[in-house]
Amino acid sequence: MSLIPATAAYVEAQFTGEGSGHDWAHIRRVWQMARRLATATPGADPEITELAALLHDIADWKFHGGDYEAGPRAARAWLLGLQAPEATIARVETIIREVSFKGLGVETPVSSPEAALVQDADRLDAIGAIGVARAFAYGGHKGRPLHDPAVPPVVHATFAAYQKNTAPTLNHFYEKLLHLRDRLHTPAARAVAEDRHMFMEAFVAQFLAEWGE
Repeated sequence: MSLIPATAAYVEAQFTGEGSGHDWAHIRRVWQMARRLATATPGADPEITELAALLHDIADWKFHGGDYEAGPRAARAWLLGLQAPEATIARVETIIREVSFKGLGVETPVSSPEAALVQDADRLDAIGAIGVARAFAYGGHKGRPLHDPAVPPVVHATFAAYQKNTAPTLNHFYEKLLHLRDRLHTPAARAVAEDRHMFMEAFVAQFLAEWGE
């Protein structure tokens, strides 16, 4: 497990103070949640799970010109520097490719128990009170309006369409966040998601009531 402390320290140094909601605090929550979910998911490799959770946002496509391979490349470079086994590096790369949401109309299957755990942990951090805060933090980072009733939500049928999305932040709830509960893989994650999902539904209703719709 010696790769994990070094990776945690590296990621913390890189992401502390990041302002879009993809900061070290987010990554640490995903890491800890993945560990928690793993205790209820026999058969998952803990080292692979933790490394992938720590590195899942190491070079997110959203901040690297839409380059979906930036994350796997950065993870590989880091793990090579630690002399990690090739098999470990390849498995972490695959999880990073699989973890992201790619559009409401796009399937996001996973190929391993470890990928399911990391994807579930990442999605849990996108819902609930912190998920709401992160959504508006990212929207502000991108200069997007809170809401525009004249811009309806869209079911993005391709990842390319999702990548080009510039809609107001409230649309993100209809286009992604309110659907995550039903796209989780593990029973443990679904149990955590229930209260968070209900909080988001109440938040959206209150937001619209205050907006005047």
